Amino acid sequence: MLRAVGLAAALLMAPAAMAQQAEPIAEAPKPAIMSDLASSTLLLDLVTAGDRLVAVGSRGHILYSDDQGKSWDQADVPVRQLLTAVYFADAKHGWAVGHDAVILHSSDGGETWQMQYRDPTLDEPADPEGPGLLERPLMDVWFRDLQTGFAVGAYGIFLRTDDGGATWQDRSDSIDNEYGMHYNAIAPVHNAGLFMVGEMGSMYRSSDYGDTWETLETSPYDGTWFGVSGTGQTGEVVVWGLRGNLYRSDNFGHSWQVAEFTNQAPEATLLGGTLSADGHLVVVGSGGVVLTSDDRGDSFETHTRADRIALATAKRLPDGELLMVGQHGVVKGSVEAPIDSQQ
Repeated sequence: MLRAVGLAAALLMAPAAMAQQAEPIAEAPKPAIMSDLASSTLLLDLVTAGDRLVAVGSRGHILYSDDQGKSWDQADVPVRQLLTAVYFADAKHGWAVGHDAVILHSSDGGETWQMQYRDPTLDEPADPEGPGLLERPLMDVWFRDLQTGFAVGAYGIFLRTDDGGATWQDRSDSIDNEYGMHYNAIAPVHNAGLFMVGEMGSMYRSSDYGDTWETLETSPYDGTWFGVSGTGQTGEVVVWGLRGNLYRSDNFGHSWQVAEFTNQAPEATLLGGTLSADGHLVVVGSGGVVLTSDDRGDSFETHTRADRIALATAKRLPDGELLMVGQHGVVKGSVEAPIDSQQ
């Protein structure tokens, strides 16, 4: 099961069902349709590109805002696939990934995008007696500089570039993942390396920021992980997933502790989250759950939106408000006003 699904139907579907959001894999890519309603449709990731906000989601929609989410413009995008994640290495250069293992690149802060990679098997003649094409959506992307980056996803797909995305190599065999577990999220951990999580409790870490990988033999939970984040402190990492499972490690995954909550622990599936520069960590998920931490993940407070909509990720803005994306597109509001704290 994959993170992006959470919002398509209420929560989790198999990867094959997710393809309903993507264009048929036998067709050549078509550009995203421009729509005035794009900011109100399913969005799955939200990041900053300098002072700009960029969000990605269904039907190839990529949106950008230069006024902290008050208004949004739709970017020119060459595909209509469901886009699951986006990452900017600086204010201008960003990459977005999604279904059909598509990788898009922008060099103008997200206003226009070009396709760098697409699952090469889609261009091969179909075998009428074969099992059919196995779609491998990409679920996350991260760059350590403008040249070297990684895109990860379903069935253990792991792609690497060392030339800014001009070429991508399939390095899936470089990670010990015998059963092809899905990779759902990848993130840096301060002064430690990269951490990656996936289905059935799978965890992986890289002390050299992606060059070599270690598969962790023990996990605090054997269900699917959907997200991971550093806390800004050396070696500290937080992971989250199904049924409200949220764990924290202060030694790069060598040992784990259940997260502490100042009120009620969540029971809903947790999908995405971000760490702001000032150390505020926000994690969101199904049923309108919003978890906030003002102490870099040492403890969390649980809130639930009154509308109970599924949320994919959230970002704390400089004015203290939260900007969330998910089932209904962009949702903006402070923790106190539109969100009811659980008691």
